[in-house]
Amino acid sequence: MFHKRCLRDPGCAAVLFSVFCGNAFAQLALPETDLTRSVSGQFIVSGDRQVSLLATAPAVPANGDFVQLEPALLAVSAERIKQTLWRALGVDSTVPWRGKIFLALHPARSLDEDVTVLSEHFADGWQYRVALPDILPRTRFLRALTGVTLLEFANRGAGARPAEIPAWLTDGLSQQLLATGTVAMVLSSPGEMVNGVWESWTDASQRGIDPLADARRVLRDHPALTFEELSWPTDAQVSGADDGVYRASAQLFINDLLKRDDGPAHLRAMLQASPNYLNWQTAFQYAFHDDFAQPLDVEKWWSLQVIGFVAHSPGPVWTPAVSRDQLDQILSVAVDFRTASNALPVHAEVSLQAVIRNFDSARQTAILQTRLRNLELAQLRLAQPLVYLAAAYHATLADYLGQRRGAAPTPPFGRQSWAAAPSRVSASDTLEKLDALDTQRRIVESSIKPDIWRP
Repeated sequence: MFHKRCLRDPGCAAVLFSVFCGNAFAQLALPETDLTRSVSGQFIVSGDRQVSLLATAPAVPANGDFVQLEPALLAVSAERIKQTLWRALGVDSTVPWRGKIFLALHPARSLDEDVTVLSEHFADGWQYRVALPDILPRTRFLRALTGVTLLEFANRGAGARPAEIPAWLTDGLSQQLLATGTVAMVLSSPGEMVNGVWESWTDASQRGIDPLADARRVLRDHPALTFEELSWPTDAQVSGADDGVYRASAQLFINDLLKRDDGPAHLRAMLQASPNYLNWQTAFQYAFHDDFAQPLDVEKWWSLQVIGFVAHSPGPVWTPAVSRDQLDQILSVAVDFRTASNALPVHAEVSLQAVIRNFDSARQTAILQTRLRNLELAQLRLAQPLVYLAAAYHATLADYLGQRRGAAPTPPFGRQSWAAAPSRVSASDTLEKLDALDTQRRIVESSIKPDIWRP
């Protein structure tokens, strides 16, 4: 019995896995004619002789974000992407590969077409088939090649159970590639003929200068995602419809993991161990146990990395009105509840006090940890005196969680009792302090005038 796994990237909108059984070798095998093999023989490219009519669409030749694929160039690009990944992860490129990767090109039917990756297990190992439109965005192309290359490496020692690759690893590494070397790695067919010469546009701004430049721009206006949010992305986040926040957060997370002592070795160990575990989370814990003994240790480390990253380039200070709205958003928690077992869920915003009163300890900690991190980041951009309120809220929550690192700054409206709080306080004391802070916040916010736009 053979096992087939399908990874589908609907416009880079979602990653869906399904498992099938059956003799499906013919589905992966390609005709022996009109095939292009990469230099290592691992990548085998088949291409339709017909080129997509979209190649002449005005949006394609003039947009350097689109890649126009053809078999010979695709075979070279695939090898270059693999070698760049192996250098980043410290993989010994002389070790023989185990699984063939078939790249099947077809004429693009739209500029937002799906990329599909199939993996199948046979008696001698795993093989892969990637169905690619001949015109697609550069980000989607790199994500597909990164994902299947990581999967082949992880499955080299796998039996019938395949490895599970987390989305943050695929997106983080592919964004690193996008930022550092796509001009040399991704070879695209010329887009148009100008004065008898084929030309195409390439956007190479800031490549190799600051690989986190794009992530820095995104995370200047949006808080980086928590490790839990990276672990369970929504369709909109994976597709990039969240203004690129998921991809930027994943790139920063990978960048910081790779900078740790033995970071590349731990990531390799995680990939190689993945087939032995039911999910990637357990493989991650196995590989990074010496660094993060508990899952909460990852979140704490990641919060410090994000704060340090944003502190170097926090961006412009928010206006008082924007600061008010941002602080209100941080201090509220979105929940869905049902008034009856058969009723539709109702969306509501609840206070931090409601979280402390009604949620269990584990859920409280997860929510309040996120608020701690966001309050610390917000202090870099909030207008005064809201920055002092944010610091006081942060100190109060840190006291409740037993994570206080120092006293809150003295606010301009007078010294308050929470500035000298003990290292850990009870729920009742915390609720009292939060109520007092809410009262002070309403007084401050009532004096803030709305922003007025003037042409």
